[in-house]
Amino acid sequence: MSMIKRPLAVMAGLCLSVAALFSPVVAAQDVLRVSAIPDEAPTELLRKFKPLGEYLEQELGMPVQFQPVSDYAGVVEALGAKRLDLAGLGGFTFVQARLRTGDANPIVQREQDEVFTSTFITAREDVTSHADLAGKSFAFGSVSSTSGHLMPRYFMQQDGIEVDSHFSRVGFSGAHDATVAWVESGRVDAGVLNASVWDKLVEDGKVDTSKVRVYQRTPTYYDYNWTVRGDLDPELTERIKQAFLKLDPANPAHKEILDLQRASRFIETRAENYEGIEQAARAAGLLQ
Repeated sequence: MSMIKRPLAVMAGLCLSVAALFSPVVAAQDVLRVSAIPDEAPTELLRKFKPLGEYLEQELGMPVQFQPVSDYAGVVEALGAKRLDLAGLGGFTFVQARLRTGDANPIVQREQDEVFTSTFITAREDVTSHADLAGKSFAFGSVSSTSGHLMPRYFMQQDGIEVDSHFSRVGFSGAHDATVAWVESGRVDAGVLNASVWDKLVEDGKVDTSKVRVYQRTPTYYDYNWTVRGDLDPELTERIKQAFLKLDPANPAHKEILDLQRASRFIETRAENYEGIEQAARAAGLLQ
């Protein structure tokens, strides 16, 4: 296994309270402040988090406040400034958060995140490999996305593809679902995204597979995790971790949460699992 995985109106009826990330730090830990990287549309992130947030409220006995952010850097900065307690991060975003804070602590990841992959897609019939895209346009997701930029770029470099000169134009769609839309509409000749998001879009009929197809996948790597700020109370950190680990697919209520998170189950993780991500980022010139 490789080591190298819109302005928004608050949704009506959302039972989780939404707190501003830039509010003062709460003196006593009587609320859990949560965010996640915006790798999909904000409404989709909220929909996916709602049952998980309600579950955490029950398990922890405290309110859970979720605040979407406009970009990946916002989550890293908020963790560093202690305006967040818990964040859903990608592997690269975790590395950035760890370097920014020195003690950001990954506690759990989905089982799938040990062997994560990215999916290269195209709507062109004449493309079967990266070589066929010489002089054509290509889309990544967010600049800070592990599965939508860093690892695909790294693996292409390993295959001898110099991304910035191989393609006629390289764009950043900002999110995985947006990359699919760009490829399907012909805005770019090809793109890459999180394999899990691709599979879900296909399953839900949200992509026309008679037009868009997969032409390659990356090797596996570690990706997403849930990370707490390093100075969070150790007892609370352990309770959060155990709440994730208790989620059981045999329990219908738990299965709803797991399905929305596209998880078979959650497992423990540690910072050392993401050393390969940091090495890849440095090799790709995305970390100095």
